[in-house]
Amino acid sequence: MKYADEFRDKEIAVGLAKAIRAEANKARPYRFMEFCGGHTHAISRYGLEDVLPTNVRMIHGPGCPVCVLPAGRIDMAIGLAMRPEVILCVYGDLMRVPGSQGASLLKAKARGADVRMVYSTIDAIRIAEENSAREVVFFAIGFETTTPPTAVMIRMAEKKRLSNFSVFCNHVLTPPAMKNILESSDIGDKGQFEIDGFVGPAHVSTIIGTEPYEFFAKEFSKPVVISGFEPLDMLQSILMLVRQINEHRYEVENQYRRAVTRDGNLRAREEISDVFELRDRFEWRGLGQVPYSGLRLKRSYAIYDAELRFEMQELCVADNRACECGAILRGVKKPVDCKLFGTLCTPEMPMGSCMVSSEGACAAYWAYSRFRDHRQRRAS
Repeated sequence: MKYADEFRDKEIAVGLAKAIRAEANKARPYRFMEFCGGHTHAISRYGLEDVLPTNVRMIHGPGCPVCVLPAGRIDMAIGLAMRPEVILCVYGDLMRVPGSQGASLLKAKARGADVRMVYSTIDAIRIAEENSAREVVFFAIGFETTTPPTAVMIRMAEKKRLSNFSVFCNHVLTPPAMKNILESSDIGDKGQFEIDGFVGPAHVSTIIGTEPYEFFAKEFSKPVVISGFEPLDMLQSILMLVRQINEHRYEVENQYRRAVTRDGNLRAREEISDVFELRDRFEWRGLGQVPYSGLRLKRSYAIYDAELRFEMQELCVADNRACECGAILRGVKKPVDCKLFGTLCTPEMPMGSCMVSSEGACAAYWAYSRFRDHRQRRAS
């Protein structure tokens, strides 16, 4: 497969793994967080942890927008969907995300709510045009990658003068979450953890570029390497981080140059800044309230803000205490550390958001690593 096979070459991968083992100082640990769920899947799918030395540890981060959405926002969406005049348009992976007391949008749909799965923002616009007597709400979610399409959709609704269309905005930002993680390594009952560097997200960085990460390298002395998703991308990025640590360098390096620049996609950033503004705070599952980490519509687009149109009240709901999604999203625990993993919580019957989403760490472990980890634990 052109443009993919060249990044999966076995001989080059073996060479990169050999270089990591040779250059990693056996006298110290290397703890790198991959922020993005896509990277977590690449690590599990290609068995990359098996070729790393034992003192190089990968820590899974909160880079899955569905996983970090708190239960309270799901409950708010369910309340909205249960209104008889509302058609709620959502992406498919949101349907089974658990709210409080086992509720979900899928169960709400079974109880009569008009929840419709869409593949793009354009689908939501089409549904609004076809149902002028109903209120159509788009459940907007995602990091910086999916925010520009929502901005374009709102402009399109304005151009078409759609008066029955609005957006339930749940877009969040990556850099504030990374800052929150670094500033709160002590997380009480969930334990402590340390991070020596970040494998920076790829898709997000195509939009925001590498410049926003320079803050972390300078202020926290944490190297960041923006990485692609293929196995050679990941191994090369880990080697780059090992070298930075060994040389006491704390820089932002761009391994994913074929898609990411320092400034990112200026047109997309312009669309975001024209339509959205920062919230003072936004709740993340696992991280709690993170200052300036979420977006809302600007006052000039307030008529498309579903939270204002329907006077939605912010809900804060505690997660299932038996579920370890919060600790997993912070990198404190691995999926196999959760007592529910593979027993009460499976992709068919998910108890936590990390098992629901295809980008979730639990879903990745279930698909690629669950037998290996159990074998390793039995052996130890």
